[in-house]
Amino acid sequence: MNRLSNEKSPYLRHAADQLIDWYPWCDEAFEKAAEEDRPVFLSTGAVWCHWCHVMAAECFADEVVAGILNEAFVSIKLDRDERPDIDRRYQLAVSAMGSGGGWPLSVFLTPERKPFFGGTYFPPEDRQGRPGFRKVLKAVLEFYRRRRGEIDEYADRLLDALKGEGSPSRKIDKSLLQNAEASILSLFDPEHGGFGTAPKFPSPGAIEFLINRFFFTRDEKVGYVVRKTLDSMAKGGFHDQLGGGFHRYSTDQAWIVPHFEKMADDNAFLLRNYSHGYAVFRDEYFRSVAEGIINFSRQVLSDPEGGFYASQDADVTVEDEGGYFTWTEEDFRSLLNDEEFKVMKMHLFHERGMMHHDKSKKVLFVAMEPEDIATSLGYDTERILKIISSARDKLMRARGQRTAPFTDRTLYSGLNGMFIAAYLAAYRVLGNPEVKEFALKSLDRIWHDLFREGELLHSEGVRGVLDDYVHIMEAMIDAYEVEAQPQYLKRAETIADLCIKKFWDEGSAGFFDTDEEVLGIRLKTVEDIPHPSANSLAIMQLLRLHFISGKGEYYRLAEEGLRIFSGDVSGLSIHAGYYFCAMDACFNMVKLTIGAPADSGLAATAVNIFRPYKTVLYFGEKGDVTPCLASGVCLEPISGAEELKIFLEQP
Repeated sequence: MNRLSNEKSPYLRHAADQLIDWYPWCDEAFEKAAEEDRPVFLSTGAVWCHWCHVMAAECFADEVVAGILNEAFVSIKLDRDERPDIDRRYQLAVSAMGSGGGWPLSVFLTPERKPFFGGTYFPPEDRQGRPGFRKVLKAVLEFYRRRRGEIDEYADRLLDALKGEGSPSRKIDKSLLQNAEASILSLFDPEHGGFGTAPKFPSPGAIEFLINRFFFTRDEKVGYVVRKTLDSMAKGGFHDQLGGGFHRYSTDQAWIVPHFEKMADDNAFLLRNYSHGYAVFRDEYFRSVAEGIINFSRQVLSDPEGGFYASQDADVTVEDEGGYFTWTEEDFRSLLNDEEFKVMKMHLFHERGMMHHDKSKKVLFVAMEPEDIATSLGYDTERILKIISSARDKLMRARGQRTAPFTDRTLYSGLNGMFIAAYLAAYRVLGNPEVKEFALKSLDRIWHDLFREGELLHSEGVRGVLDDYVHIMEAMIDAYEVEAQPQYLKRAETIADLCIKKFWDEGSAGFFDTDEEVLGIRLKTVEDIPHPSANSLAIMQLLRLHFISGKGEYYRLAEEGLRIFSGDVSGLSIHAGYYFCAMDACFNMVKLTIGAPADSGLAATAVNIFRPYKTVLYFGEKGDVTPCLASGVCLEPISGAEELKIFLEQP
């Protein structure tokens, strides 16, 4: 066992019996490298990552590789979930080298922690255009020994290039929203839904922006793009057709064959998309998908005592990618009766779901709709639906007997904030009180366990980053709105004020990702990668707090934040989707001052009827609700629930 056996991170502990003499990220490792003038090999990845497991099996169990690393390098293993700040900087550095990004990330550093060469996955020997890791190690070592001066100079230039600043543009106006909408729509895939080509990631910020734009404009072109995207993602193998929830991304353009890891952040934001999609389009299928995400997260990604886990692994074994989630025709025949087999083979089992490593295994996706199956077989649709339901139950019971992929049960504050906010958004739309209760229980637990001495932790023993503060801030505001408890609003303002104090750039506006330099850098970005950026979310929460509290400082900072990034976002398109939500909120946010008892029907209407960019303030018990627009104009109080519903649902 190496030094990683006592680490908190499951990913690091999983490497504790590898042949490599790993260090965790620590000063000791770099001091050793300096003393012995060795280059540092940094491997950063995650417990859910398929290709991390592949490289571990192929390279880190290889005696030749281990011998080279142990003799000539100092090797460090980093969990990107535990230390996203460090991982992000090296991701940017390797991308700047022209080697792309992703996990595993393989980076070579000087003893001063400066990157000079890197890539992602390396096989042990040359394969399919990728250089073998043994060859890479020898070349890096020779380069380090012979050209050390050049390395230091190159690494300094590389790190300096990462210190980007925002590019403020013209005054914020509605034309920027129209341009953003057009840019996002131009990337729409009309055949398969979503944006771009393979590999295909969900773009929850862009989807949310388009949902909101459709609400205000009723532009059917925008509505079609949203419906097609939500429908296509949900009917693909990217969506777990049996257990609910979504995988990380699709390897193909049609959302059929995914990378199988299931992440808290992806599922949290997709829960928002499908909940709001149901609220706007009243499509019962979107409701069922949202409920499936909730069911999956309760069964797999949450602690019954409160709190959401980080991820479920992609695989049980490296050799059988996605094996837990895929099926053979023989599986279907052995588990289903003849009628169920015939129907389910038409419904979910198709050659397009074939796995590359084992052609007998298929990813399940909706290959034929129940109505079409009914027509083909001469059955009525109701009968087909009953057959599908019965067969699903049998398949799920059988899958439950398989060894499940590993679940990382670490509680990260930011991921919890995401899921809590998503649960509260779903509660407002779906009306399930158990969803609200679990969200509030989780929020109280995170506050108790990870807010210490005026500081929010990322996880136990790890300092919080901007994402953690922003997501917990949002969850607190949401909790205040659904519960009418002032303690949540007070905590939201506490987090907001800490966020401003720790992360705000006093020089040129916007929020840095960390409260101090990491590797000599503080990053400030607005890109959704792929979930909404912390800066965009922070701007949105400052706007909400301004409307609730009346504090002008929150609005001033939100406006400055929008302006500092306004010159950067034109080229980001779908990758700045949530920034455009925040900008949209500047023009369309509505505050509802609830002067009715929190448990009244009027208050429930104010809180639970969906309208983009709506926030609420509880104030007195006069028996009415007063809407105030983003312009500062307050309308006449509304005292009837139906009248308020009509107001909220109109564009």
